[in-house]
Amino acid sequence: MYYPIDENTARLSHQMMSMSDYKEGSATAGYRAAVDEAAALVERQKQKVSPFYHEKLDALLDRYARRLAQWTNDYNRNGASCPSILVSGRANFPVRKKQKQNAREDSLWREYNEIKGILSKIKSVGTGPIDPADPHAREMLEDRLQRLQDTLDKGKAMNAHYRKHKTMKGFPGMADETAAEMDEAIKSAPAFAQTPFPDFELTSLRGKIKRTQENLAKLDGIEQHKDDAANTLEFDGGKIFLNMEANRLQILFDEIPDEETRSALKSHGFKWSRKNEAWQRQLTRNAVYDAKHILGITDTKRATDADEGDAAQDAAPPATPEEAPPPELPTAADGQALFPLA
Repeated sequence: MYYPIDENTARLSHQMMSMSDYKEGSATAGYRAAVDEAAALVERQKQKVSPFYHEKLDALLDRYARRLAQWTNDYNRNGASCPSILVSGRANFPVRKKQKQNAREDSLWREYNEIKGILSKIKSVGTGPIDPADPHAREMLEDRLQRLQDTLDKGKAMNAHYRKHKTMKGFPGMADETAAEMDEAIKSAPAFAQTPFPDFELTSLRGKIKRTQENLAKLDGIEQHKDDAANTLEFDGGKIFLNMEANRLQILFDEIPDEETRSALKSHGFKWSRKNEAWQRQLTRNAVYDAKHILGITDTKRATDADEGDAAQDAAPPATPEEAPPPELPTAADGQALFPLA
């Protein structure tokens, strides 16, 4: 987890800035203390999130440790490049060299802020929407749904109790002291919110329940359609694959694509996955549309009358990005949106 710190450079940097003796190993100790703090943060975050995110947290910790070590060595190297005027004295002081050192230090502190930003990323891992690719997604969604439903039921029960008794005292499981505090808060609230659970809070809960139910239905659809033949489209030089389980659109080239294609992929949010040996991004309708547009794959307008036959369909003009927006996706019998490639 630790990366090496150059103690010789750290000692020289200290001597360039201070008249006091350098404490051997202090640079390494300071670096390791910072990494240990980040490691503790990662462990706390692991307790809060699905194991699906643990590998990502470990990768972020390794990136933080590596970049902080590099920064520490760079900072000390810069510090050793020119002495402080208090150490060297004013005679023949290298002013231009000092200016260059100060400019480099400003740059290093900006880089340090970027490294500290990795800690913020660690704190945010796993706190957003549940990734359908997470093998624990169903478990987490069902747990979230149950908690939301319990909160909604409790809110409705509290409202019914307050309407009947005009106080929260006597509500099952609620201490009189807590009930008195809630009664006071209700009385001081605006007229539209003078109830334990105002209508807007109940509406919000119902919306969250509905979205969670929809996400569970999407998981069912992903499982049902993950092996569909329509999930793969071959083109000259490779194929597009809709990886339903990973929730990623993947483009697999037979050979390394040219610079223009790679630039287009990057500009549209695709990233190279060394693990999957594919260019990929999150699976959405726009991802399908962008991939086909970048690769020059044009859709054809399907005949609206089945009796017109294949000839009418083949004669239909191609749809281009300028002529038409991404086509609406068909849905399966269960309402699950599909991502047809052809």
